[in-house]
Amino acid sequence: MSLKFTKTELRSQQVRLTQFRRYLPTLQLKKAMLQFEVMAADFEIARLSDDLSISRKQVDAFSPFLVEKVSVNLIEHANILQVKKRYENIAGVEIPILEKIVFRDPEYFLFDTPAWTDQATEILRELVTVREKISIALEKKRALQKELRDVSIRVNLFEKILIPRSQDNISKIRIFLGDQQLAAVAQAKVAKQKIEKRKARSAP
Repeated sequence: MSLKFTKTELRSQQVRLTQFRRYLPTLQLKKAMLQFEVMAADFEIARLSDDLSISRKQVDAFSPFLVEKVSVNLIEHANILQVKKRYENIAGVEIPILEKIVFRDPEYFLFDTPAWTDQATEILRELVTVREKISIALEKKRALQKELRDVSIRVNLFEKILIPRSQDNISKIRIFLGDQQLAAVAQAKVAKQKIEKRKARSAP
């Protein structure tokens, strides 16, 4: 769209520049919030990864018992029936929050199972729970990173293109209108001089 060198266009560009400058701090604040949330998600994933390592070591400690031929299949005790989660809005992003993991309760006879069954079940379920928490934390981080990329693009658009372009347009229009005004003043002086010369010649 070509730039119009008029007072109306000057006012339009000035209004646009004011709007850009008013909206930019909001975008910059949102960008900073998202950067913080992404860092927090990284910290959460790192902490959960440590928890996962601990859980794996606990499962490894039980591995000699897990290979025993018993009447209970412990893997079935760690089967997930349902993962309950809700979503919260953080900096304009819908973030998943884990509420509860429901495990399938297999049927077995209490007196027909080893004494360590309940403890092994708890450890296996903890391992599965941490894995699900990591999966949700990664989903959260991906959503935050996507929004951060989008907001960063908009911040760059405002900072490097829209605001400088409006400033440049305003400067060009002002120079043009200023030149026009100077030219008009000069023409008025020339016309006045001509009129005065005519009057001088026609005077008796």
